[in-house]
Amino acid sequence: MTDTRRRVKLYALNADRQWDDRGTGHVSSSYIDRLKGTSLLVRAESDGTILLESKIQPDTAYQKQQDTLIVWSESDNYDLALSFQEKAGCDEIWEKICQVQGKDPSVEITQDIVEESEDERFDDMSDSAPPIELPACELGRLEDINELIGNCLSSPMRKEKLAMALESEGYIRKLLNLFHTCEDLGNMEGLHHLYDIFKNIFLLNKNALFEVMFSDDTIFDVVGCLEYEPTLPQPKKHRQYLQQLAKFKQAIPITNAELLAKIHQTYRVQYIQDVVLPTPSVFEDNMLSTLSSFIFFNKVEIVTLIQDDEKFLTELFRQLTDENTPDSKRRDLVLFLKEFCNFSQNLQPQGKEAFYKTLTALGILPALEITLSINDAQTKTASIDILNYIVEYSPSVIRDYTLQQINNTEQDQMLVNVIVTQLINDIDHELGGAVQLAGILRLLLDPENMMASVNKSEKADFLNYFYKNSIGTLIAPLLANTIGDRPVREDYRTVQLLGLILELLSFCVEHHTYHIKNCILNKDLLRKILVLMKSTHTFLVLCALRFMRKIIALKDEFYNRYIIKGNLFAPVFDAFTRNNGRYNLLDSAILEMFEFIKLEDIKSLCSHVVENFSKELEAIDYVQTFKALKLRYEQHQDKLKDRDRGALDSVPSILRNSRYRRDQRQLDEEEEMWFNEEEDFDEGEAVVPAATADLVPPTSAKKQPSSPNSVAGSGIVDNPNKDGSSPPHQQQHSPPQQQQQTILNNNTSNSNVSAVVAAAVTTTTVTTQQQINSGVSSTISGTNDLPVVSVTAEAMNSSATISAVDKTGSNIFKKGLVDYEGDSDEEDEESELSPTPKRQRLS
Repeated sequence: MTDTRRRVKLYALNADRQWDDRGTGHVSSSYIDRLKGTSLLVRAESDGTILLESKIQPDTAYQKQQDTLIVWSESDNYDLALSFQEKAGCDEIWEKICQVQGKDPSVEITQDIVEESEDERFDDMSDSAPPIELPACELGRLEDINELIGNCLSSPMRKEKLAMALESEGYIRKLLNLFHTCEDLGNMEGLHHLYDIFKNIFLLNKNALFEVMFSDDTIFDVVGCLEYEPTLPQPKKHRQYLQQLAKFKQAIPITNAELLAKIHQTYRVQYIQDVVLPTPSVFEDNMLSTLSSFIFFNKVEIVTLIQDDEKFLTELFRQLTDENTPDSKRRDLVLFLKEFCNFSQNLQPQGKEAFYKTLTALGILPALEITLSINDAQTKTASIDILNYIVEYSPSVIRDYTLQQINNTEQDQMLVNVIVTQLINDIDHELGGAVQLAGILRLLLDPENMMASVNKSEKADFLNYFYKNSIGTLIAPLLANTIGDRPVREDYRTVQLLGLILELLSFCVEHHTYHIKNCILNKDLLRKILVLMKSTHTFLVLCALRFMRKIIALKDEFYNRYIIKGNLFAPVFDAFTRNNGRYNLLDSAILEMFEFIKLEDIKSLCSHVVENFSKELEAIDYVQTFKALKLRYEQHQDKLKDRDRGALDSVPSILRNSRYRRDQRQLDEEEEMWFNEEEDFDEGEAVVPAATADLVPPTSAKKQPSSPNSVAGSGIVDNPNKDGSSPPHQQQHSPPQQQQQTILNNNTSNSNVSAVVAAAVTTTTVTTQQQINSGVSSTISGTNDLPVVSVTAEAMNSSATISAVDKTGSNIFKKGLVDYEGDSDEEDEESELSPTPKRQRLS
């Protein structure tokens, strides 16, 4: 796959001051022998031809614009621009340009752009300023030399002139000759002056002077001058340390003389910077930037020289993985490899990528499997450092290697399992190695750095492997220490290790969903971890509580049901009770967890806490958390009761079968009020046509009281027996000749049923007991045809009839019929197919 970070468009400014597109390609920066310097090279995307070959000049002003554009002038009236597709590629090339010119990559322009008149004025000023004349390099003039150099540090122009004078006259070597004289004579005053002189020469920050001072024949004399600090009663012994005590070990013999000289020089200069020179003040910090750059480029050159020596690295890894290699020799090889990786941190991203690819190809990961398991503290520590360098650069290197090992390596020799094993078996009392290995595991398990991987299945495959083969080893110390209801061991190393494991598990809960959930539920892991709430070490109690807090923060009902079923808040309340209201971190952490449950309104946990721990909650009054939690619980219970009551009220009592249940919205307010208040109405009195098989027939008949508000007979709509007589239970409700019954005789066909319902809906009055007493006579003839309802003229004229009409009973009757007619979709469809005979009007 093509690297789009380096994909650029090349533009050139034409005579009309317009940018011309010179083509699209990929840019790189490398050393070109023909140009004798680091150059920018752009090759065409289409055919690979060279579009640009430009040496990075130390005095050319490069300008970075809009994060993806680099502009510079190649020569007079010839401006070029590189437009990058991605910001990352622009940043890499910009860092390379700044590295060559010795600039900070944070700047937007590498050289100060000065107007021509100002530039000329500066040149004139420099030329007109007299050159600095150095005093004669004599023993009696050391004080004058020291004063002159110290005065020049305040002016950049005078620093330049002084550096030129020191370099041109070979003054440094003359001063070193005086040093030998003073040391032979024991002239302490002269030695103190030489200390100040050389300290100030370092502050001139000039690379040319460093080259002279750090050469093999002068560097020890320079270190000797810096031994005689005026404030110390006795000189330090830096030369003795560098020449006698510091031993250079060659793990593999180095035949390259240039490489060997660079290694020695870099070590000595690093020693001068870190040990010999006094710690620079805030104002002097930037004055030694050139010294840092000198060391930086030396390290880059060392890494490059070693990397190019294939025989050297091949022999190194051969001996490292050889079973016959003595442990002492292997220790030296690992320590050398650690320094090698440390120096590689100075490489640019492109160089670093090539570096780790080289090490991976040579077999650094199989070598680490061996060295991590060696019972030697130095070897193991250095191996962990090397592994940390690799993982910080690219965790995918380790993950890919692990997945490749699955089918051809035993489980205990897999690199990830070796890491886990070394973590839990670290013999260091402070667990220094275990802390580093936990950080490495965290990087390997972090799903955020898995997204950018080319291998799309890497995340799923690696996590599947880890939770199948490695998680058991990781949590084994945790399970072993929580067998009972209290921690088995409470020694410092054990609790430190358990704290590390809990931190890793908390990270997994937060970033992994499916895998860690299965692990927790299958192994009942939370219950085991909460045993640690009884630990005497408060930090371990907090680790266990933090793990539970991470689970609750997910608001996952699977976890919530697991907590409720296991009553896993009990250990938390026990710890809270044992804390006895002390104002400490444990108290605050527990309160925050319940505050989160309240604020997020996690109903299941809220109900569980209030219902099971109300006694504990009542005693806590110094915060409002639990009172608010209980109030939230009561509000929730009220809502549930209202919802249940509303659901019960919305079910029509005339028909309980859900098939004929109509929508609650069809009820008007008056009907809802009646259903809430009426107590004498029974489900058995529903209007149920016997011919409809889907409807539930009444199982019992309730005897109605004879009152004006009662319905006249329970069998308002009923089917006759085959012989045309009324059922026995209907005859018991109405004695003959005292109450006239309204009988609607229906055929068994759906069309007649719907016709009866439609006719009954239009009935405007219902005859009751008071109508009979008032002399109202109603005759209803029931045949197999449609029912005919007739009302006499006396009933129409009688004032008692109007007052005796029971509106409530009428509503019941209409409601039952409307329920039946409105709720049965099947009846509606069939009634449309079979026409209903015309009803007779009221007479």
